[in-house]
Amino acid sequence: MADADRTPGFDTLAIHAGAKPDPTTGARATPIYQTASYVFDDVDHAASLFGLQAFGNIYTRIGNPTCAVLEERVAALEGGTAGLAVASGHAAQVIVMQTLLQPGDEFIASRKLYGGSINQFNHAFKSFGWNVVWADPDDISSFERAVTPKTKAIFVESIANPGGTVTDLEPIGAIARKAGVPFIVDNTLATPYLCKPIDFGADVVVHSLTKFLGGHGNSIGGIIIDAGTFNWSRDKKYPMLCEPRPEYAGIVLHETFGNFAFAIACRVLGLRDLGPALSPFNAFLISTGIETLPLRMQRHCDNALAVADFLSTHPAVAWVSYGGLAGDKYHGLAKKYVPKGCGAVMTVGLKGGYDAGVKLVSNVKLFSHLANIGDTKSLIIHPASTTHRQLSDEQKTKAGAGPDVVRLSIGIEDKADIIADLDQGLRA
Repeated sequence: MADADRTPGFDTLAIHAGAKPDPTTGARATPIYQTASYVFDDVDHAASLFGLQAFGNIYTRIGNPTCAVLEERVAALEGGTAGLAVASGHAAQVIVMQTLLQPGDEFIASRKLYGGSINQFNHAFKSFGWNVVWADPDDISSFERAVTPKTKAIFVESIANPGGTVTDLEPIGAIARKAGVPFIVDNTLATPYLCKPIDFGADVVVHSLTKFLGGHGNSIGGIIIDAGTFNWSRDKKYPMLCEPRPEYAGIVLHETFGNFAFAIACRVLGLRDLGPALSPFNAFLISTGIETLPLRMQRHCDNALAVADFLSTHPAVAWVSYGGLAGDKYHGLAKKYVPKGCGAVMTVGLKGGYDAGVKLVSNVKLFSHLANIGDTKSLIIHPASTTHRQLSDEQKTKAGAGPDVVRLSIGIEDKADIIADLDQGLRA
């Protein structure tokens, strides 16, 4: 095979996909195009851009060259056809659902999700008339039972936050295909380094770029990746994609843009009108972070497994939920979906209950006590006294945030230092 035909490896794509030296200045790093708008060549050029007859830049709310590098890079890593970067992971979910759902429509979601997504789906989405139906990822048939004529999508996380549990993607993807709806996977905790959901049937992948892709806890962002696998015209269920758009002289987006029509629809209908644009500066920081993604994720996984092993035999610890542990109920799924490692996030149950959780977060020194994951630094939170404080004990336990639970996001420091800090905190 000639070099020109060679498909670059993952580590190479993480550094080079979407980027090349700036043609005007020769700058090797992608410039931060800190501009609101762009000059047109002439009136005809402007008209062709606004009519979707040509690709190019109009206004940074709709697209920006720095953001475009990030979009192309993550799409290449996920094996998708196109991407759209937006202001946050929550914004990505809003744009995806706004493109798919009409008032009164339903979507099915896994019960094992980030608490912020559960809130968004249960409450904010109801204002749009979009209704969530919950299914249990430990009972795959619950997804099939939840399908109705109103179902327009199925949504899961590949590795669920906060417990580090692994979702059985393939059979849920098969249920989505049988129902004729897109399968959406939030791949934030795994990243494409550990898992590529498109290989297991995902039609759309979303990320909070804030977490492992950016990796340094310095920027908020989200991204939508179009797998190019779904036939948006087949059952005429998705009018944004399969019906003429009056804003664009009657163009039918799926007919015009084919296997990247969903990403286009999210950009020229969702992002254009709802407006959660990613700043070029954040796109620059996140793209730079992705260059070290393979190195960081392997270190996160190696450290997390060592920490989980240590905690599983600690006298102060009742249980550890981490799919990478040999005895964990999700270990078989982890070997299938995330063979290189199960990520950095785990939950731990402390024998001393609520008081022990509060003491642990108060006594650790290397760990930072805050509400984030996916940083180079090790992070800790006690959900029952913070993010889930307003719930009853029964509600906390159902949400996986019982009084005894502590969530850890293991960083890339020396693992002996991470373990020593947890040990002294647990003994304090």
